[in-house]
Amino acid sequence: MPIESFNPHTGRVLRRFSAFSWSKTARILGQAHRAAATWPTTSFAHRAGVLRRAAALLRERQHELARLMALEMGKPVTDGRAEVLKCATCCEYYAEHAEGFLADEVIRTDAARSFISHQPLGVVLAVMPWNFPLWQVVRFAAPALMAGNVGLLKHASNVPQCALALEKIFHDAGLPPACFRTLLIGSDLVEKLLADDRVRAVTLTGSEAAGAAVAAIAGAHIKKTVLELGGSDPFIVLADADVALAAQTAAQSRMINSGQSCIAAKRFIVEKPVLREFIGHLKTHLLALRPGDPLDDATQYGPLARPDLADELAQQVADSVAQGAKVELFGGQAKPGTALFRPMILSHVKPGQRAYSEELFGPVALVLEAKNAADAVRLANDSPFGLGAAVWTRDVKKGEALARQLENGAVFVNGLVKSMPELPFGGVKKSGYGRELSYLGIREFVNQKSVWIGPGAAPAAKTE
Repeated sequence: MPIESFNPHTGRVLRRFSAFSWSKTARILGQAHRAAATWPTTSFAHRAGVLRRAAALLRERQHELARLMALEMGKPVTDGRAEVLKCATCCEYYAEHAEGFLADEVIRTDAARSFISHQPLGVVLAVMPWNFPLWQVVRFAAPALMAGNVGLLKHASNVPQCALALEKIFHDAGLPPACFRTLLIGSDLVEKLLADDRVRAVTLTGSEAAGAAVAAIAGAHIKKTVLELGGSDPFIVLADADVALAAQTAAQSRMINSGQSCIAAKRFIVEKPVLREFIGHLKTHLLALRPGDPLDDATQYGPLARPDLADELAQQVADSVAQGAKVELFGGQAKPGTALFRPMILSHVKPGQRAYSEELFGPVALVLEAKNAADAVRLANDSPFGLGAAVWTRDVKKGEALARQLENGAVFVNGLVKSMPELPFGGVKKSGYGRELSYLGIREFVNQKSVWIGPGAAPAAKTE
């Protein structure tokens, strides 16, 4: 795939970039490896200063960064500004808490003193997707850099300008250039990087197929991996829920980033007594959303990031309808080869349909009927994915009990599923493994070293 900025709203290529050769990539890797020996010797206070300056620059440049995301992958500028500010908050969070998260942990043993220390691994390769081109990177980079690691970013080929803009922010904030570099490379060089002993770990956010490929290569070379992959998040609505509020939140969740979010609610599992009421409210809220030019502040959702993604989503819908799903809200593409995809609702979603088992990465809401709460949990867990989930009920204790039964990395009761610095983020099953964010995220790429110290040696015997 070429490395180019393609505007999905206009259909025009904005800029093309020459991919780095292996010799250039290897030279940058060598610089990063050398930096990995010196960056950990800096104090937490020094690293925190860099991260706080990066946060300030993110806020200062929020408008130009939001415009860049709008041009490269179609994110409305209002959403883009929110993403940039979230990145700034994440930088400040780790600047504030990293030292405490990585403090020595004293353990009582038979030693005079024993503890767990947390030391950086070295060069960490990040393979990142296009849908949140800044947030996906910062939630890896902020904790990794604060832990004393250095980062190499292989970003999605359609957001090279976002990748370079983020690199510039870290450098302008005072980070030594070799500590964070963007590699404009194709996926063919990822395997060569992972085979190099100087790369100590890899984190990937992306598709199930990409995660499996990277994990296989990393496993062959015994490299630590963290994978955040797809999701087909269930959104359970029980009969006692505030159905109007649940449906309003459902529409908001399904349309995060024009529906292109791993943790967007995708499967709406509704108890039968309130099913038709929920669909009616959901349809009203989705129809009220305004599409348009992502550069316009009035636009509430833009095109999908590429026309081929819209084509694939349209095919998943068509196949599911042919297999028995019913269209409750007509939308989709105006014609093949275009990136705009209007919201749709499918009901009668059953096993055997693509919509039942696959992730639909775009604004298609899937409504499944549940007989009762136990059936809702069964349907929610009947998925290869396990990233996020939501439960809506006026009985909070019941909601918490159901949350404990769901096979997901995060469950929100009566709320919108979202990522935040304070809580760990990641999935189970084919949604991946490992965690980003919180204190767990910063500990993924450190050596959790046990240190045992015995009593002091006996003094040497005196000699005359």
